[in-house]
Amino acid sequence: MQPLIDNARTFGQRPEEFAKLAEGQSPQVLFITCSDSRVVPALITGARPGELFELRTAGNIVPPYASQHPTSEAATIEYAVEVLGVRDIVVCGHSHCGAVGALVRGDDLTAVPAVRDWLANATPRPAGTVEDPTVAEGVQNHVLAQVLRLRSYPFIDKKLTDGQLTLHAWYYEVHTGRVHAHRAETDAFEGL
Repeated sequence: MQPLIDNARTFGQRPEEFAKLAEGQSPQVLFITCSDSRVVPALITGARPGELFELRTAGNIVPPYASQHPTSEAATIEYAVEVLGVRDIVVCGHSHCGAVGALVRGDDLTAVPAVRDWLANATPRPAGTVEDPTVAEGVQNHVLAQVLRLRSYPFIDKKLTDGQLTLHAWYYEVHTGRVHAHRAETDAFEGL
């Protein structure tokens, strides 16, 4: 913890670098990814403060849309699209994902009921090779399912229909740093 505290102390000693951020934000991208500490959106994309609006959830899960009982995730997505006017949404899964790995393997999660119940939002269960420690196939299938889930949000569907929004499916390899994007033409994840 001490190195983090030390950095936080010196971080605020450059106010001139951050003064403009007080005027507001206008990110162009909503980046939905896993809470995993090895996945750092600004590091992966090179984004500066104010350029990405981030939503991090266990397993980068987009919950079903429910207007009567909205989730914090749905509220974040709605705010990004309707208020901030983001033009792109990236759903980024990653190799070695514990959440998707648990789903692919069918792990018994009774000891962690909140995790178990949250992961139930990931239906359908992602198909993948149980023996693969990277769970690449499972994660990629899961990312595509989350992109489809986003399409079921009425305000996203409208923006997509109007050509005001684009959805992207990415797969990040923790062990190499490579990013792959899903290409509709080939129905495959290919390196950026």
